[in-house]
Amino acid sequence: MKSLSLLKRPLLLTSVTAITLSVLNGCSMQQEVATSNEASKATVPQPALEAPPLIAVASDAAYGKMAAPAHIRSLYPLPPGISPQNSENYAEIKHNAVNATHEQAFATFSIDTDTGSYANVRRFLNNGSLPPTEAVRVEELINYFNYDFKKAAKQKNSPFLVSTEVVNSPWHPTNRIVKVGIKAEDVVTANQNQPAANLVFLVDVSGSMNSSDKLQLAKSSLKILTKELRAQDTITLITYAGNTEVVLPATAGNQTQKILNAIDNLSASGSTNGEAAIKLAYQQAEANFKKQGINRILMLTDGDFNVGISAVDDMLDLVRKNRDKGISLSTLGFGQGNYNDHMMEQVANNGNGNYSYIDSLSEAKKVLIDEMSSTFNTVAKDVKIQLEFNPAAVSEWRLIGYENRVLAKEDFNNDKVDAGELGAGKSVVALFEVTPVGQKGLLDASRYQKTAVTNKNNSELGYLKIRYKSPQAETSKLLTFPIANKVTNASAETQFAMAVAGYGQLLTGSKYVNDLTYDQVAQLAKLGLNSPLDKTNSRSEFIKLVELANDLQ
Repeated sequence: MKSLSLLKRPLLLTSVTAITLSVLNGCSMQQEVATSNEASKATVPQPALEAPPLIAVASDAAYGKMAAPAHIRSLYPLPPGISPQNSENYAEIKHNAVNATHEQAFATFSIDTDTGSYANVRRFLNNGSLPPTEAVRVEELINYFNYDFKKAAKQKNSPFLVSTEVVNSPWHPTNRIVKVGIKAEDVVTANQNQPAANLVFLVDVSGSMNSSDKLQLAKSSLKILTKELRAQDTITLITYAGNTEVVLPATAGNQTQKILNAIDNLSASGSTNGEAAIKLAYQQAEANFKKQGINRILMLTDGDFNVGISAVDDMLDLVRKNRDKGISLSTLGFGQGNYNDHMMEQVANNGNGNYSYIDSLSEAKKVLIDEMSSTFNTVAKDVKIQLEFNPAAVSEWRLIGYENRVLAKEDFNNDKVDAGELGAGKSVVALFEVTPVGQKGLLDASRYQKTAVTNKNNSELGYLKIRYKSPQAETSKLLTFPIANKVTNASAETQFAMAVAGYGQLLTGSKYVNDLTYDQVAQLAKLGLNSPLDKTNSRSEFIKLVELANDLQ
């Protein structure tokens, strides 16, 4: 990613219209303008202005899915009643294309257990607008939910349950959906069985974090985690703004009040230096390293790092180097307006951690308490999936989501290529849409290349391979599974996963879902509503979000 380059210039204040720059005599202000070829910035609705705006604001019709051409944010606090221009930052997503099987039979990608996109999309909908298309990563929506694998058999000498299904597509009746599901063993059934943890809380206390949905929510999130800690755990608290500071050296987890007092004393001011903060966090994590334990940095920020291009590159290089030392880095995102989703995801992906967006204390509890085992305890690392489709059975295929996790075919067998981690009890679902041989697809037959297949054996739809490493290993292991070319009735879990996939594709304006509607998505989701794993009613909430999206379109 190209970082945000800074261009500072004074703006004279004159009175113009509500959609132009406003200027007031005798005052001036500085702005940063940054552009990135790799990231798009979406405009989000702001409250009605009670005074002429200081920065150009798009009309109401432009809100929701339209991306702004430039990244603009205020360096200094604006006068009361004035809302700043939105400058949220999202990576551009180039959606997976349809592949002709005789030309490209292999789908290769890393697993993804991040959930940040789901909670962030929920924030937009609850605030009354559709999310920017770039904010929607379909795989993160699907994998926000836990799925039941009771009918899947544990694979010999592996920590996985693997499940596959071939069912009719809900948005293209002549096509099929191939579901591949992986669920890790829940090796930690209770908190007392959790390995000793060396946790470093890295908290952004810059001026941009000074709001109730940012630092205050971050502090509350840390407090609920603190109350779950034990004597064998150690906690280090680092803050960063213009300077980085260790405000609480490594402290035993059972010194609850001491940790809570340190959290309570956090306040926001100053600018941000993310690179220096991460360096200090790794130093502290390494100094208190626990062999056979959990060594993880939790970075709580809006992602507004305020660093130059070289610093961003250096920062990501630093993260990559330290992940090989057994220290992982997870990011917890907060707030809106200047939120840098792209940066947050990059840091977590390179740090062998998880990326979560915290829009409420309930979400913090879900991430840090309810899913503590999967968040902190890695069962397998560098988990890759490769599915080879049989051209005698499948004429076309596409992978739904995972755009930023796609790997080259040869990367599958290369143990030096990094991939995603899978935590205890965590499940991952990937969906493919395929066109059976004999059915009309989206691609024309080649004029010059033969599409006929010499192998007429169509009893197999494809061949699934999963490669992974044990947490402490450097050499991967391989699991293989043939997928029968047989359509079955979709299980309730698969119906729900397809509903989430349909929802995500509608939010992105996908051209591949035909006339699918939000009403149809809601009806499909209801078929998988009653899951024994849904203890927080997240599936019911999902249906409400689908209805909100329908109302806002």
